[in-house]
Amino acid sequence: MDADTGSGMADRLDRRLRGWLARHFAPAPDSLVAREARLERPAWTSFIHLVWSIWVFITPAFSGGAYGYTGRWLLLTAVSYPLFLWLYAVSVCASERRAHLAALGMLLLCFALLPWYPSGLSYFVFGCVMLQPRGNGALRRYVVWLLACNLALMGYARLIGYPWVALVWMPAVTAIIGLITFVERLNRQRDAALKLSHEEVRRLAALAERERIGRDLHDLLGHTLSMVALKSDLAGRLLARDPQAAQAEIAAVSQVAREALAQVRGAVSGIRAAGIAAELAAAKLLLESDGVAFDYHVDEAFSVQPLPAAAETALAMCLREAATNVQRHARARSAQALFTRDAGELLLRIRDDGRGGELVPGNGLSGMRERVRALGGRLRLDSSAQAGTCVEIRLPLAANAALPAAPTC
Repeated sequence: MDADTGSGMADRLDRRLRGWLARHFAPAPDSLVAREARLERPAWTSFIHLVWSIWVFITPAFSGGAYGYTGRWLLLTAVSYPLFLWLYAVSVCASERRAHLAALGMLLLCFALLPWYPSGLSYFVFGCVMLQPRGNGALRRYVVWLLACNLALMGYARLIGYPWVALVWMPAVTAIIGLITFVERLNRQRDAALKLSHEEVRRLAALAERERIGRDLHDLLGHTLSMVALKSDLAGRLLARDPQAAQAEIAAVSQVAREALAQVRGAVSGIRAAGIAAELAAAKLLLESDGVAFDYHVDEAFSVQPLPAAAETALAMCLREAATNVQRHARARSAQALFTRDAGELLLRIRDDGRGGELVPGNGLSGMRERVRALGGRLRLDSSAQAGTCVEIRLPLAANAALPAAPTC
């Protein structure tokens, strides 16, 4: 099965799961499922932790005797496990308050079954994990919750005769799993905030460019159209008594209109430079928020002569993909980008000092190659182990004023 087929099946399964959740649980806007959807993550990621509920079925193998695989264990599992799954689904689909009530339900389920059913300790772990609060001071409140729940469990278990050796590991397990998932959630929230920041950078860059063009057009067309109106009125008055003078005014109107058209085209074409500018700003935000120092250089010639729209779009998308790869995979301390004109070609180079090594082709790299090839360009990758990665993109450009040649990777 190829990658495209696998991706299509995964998308269909994700849509079916989301549809089933929408029909039976109606996920709240602030639910875990809704937050994952806003991060463009598959719905099943909210349920991946259920794999650890296998301990419900493994625990009797370690307990033995009356707590082993008996008819009582089978009956209690048949009753409690579907209830646990329902509580878990509620906890990931409901609002924060209802999710916490569902988590408390898992804790109560454990306490109710504990005298006869050690497998219920797994429900306790899940309940502790799903009790994670949000907002300011969330970590401190969560640690207090974990401590209180574990003290209550150990006190109750000792009261009903559980040996210490069967309980001493529980605080460590709940703390480790709970804090790991808590940090995972914080990282996802950070990624979401970072994504919004990138989108805001691009939006502000586009807005600033539109405002600049609006000012330019206002200044340009206000004067030009006034002149056109004045000369047109004058030509109309002269037409009857001095046709030759009227013809001269009409020719002047035509000349002014052509000059205005050229100036308007020049002003509007400037918006094409916003793509690279916005992506460079977004790349700096992305990498430096992850501890990677990022510097870039853009040739001043591009502020005078705008880029072709197709080349601008392709280079901006390639820059975005390259910066994302540095942030996700390179483990770099620094990265640099160079955008210039070299030997009649547009040159974009992104270099990092990360781990380098063998490059695994993926959708991102394939997309970069396709964009570059569609414009008759070339993409070169140089990645050596522990020596970083260099991505160099060259696109053909019509002959322009020669600039100094750029250094090679």
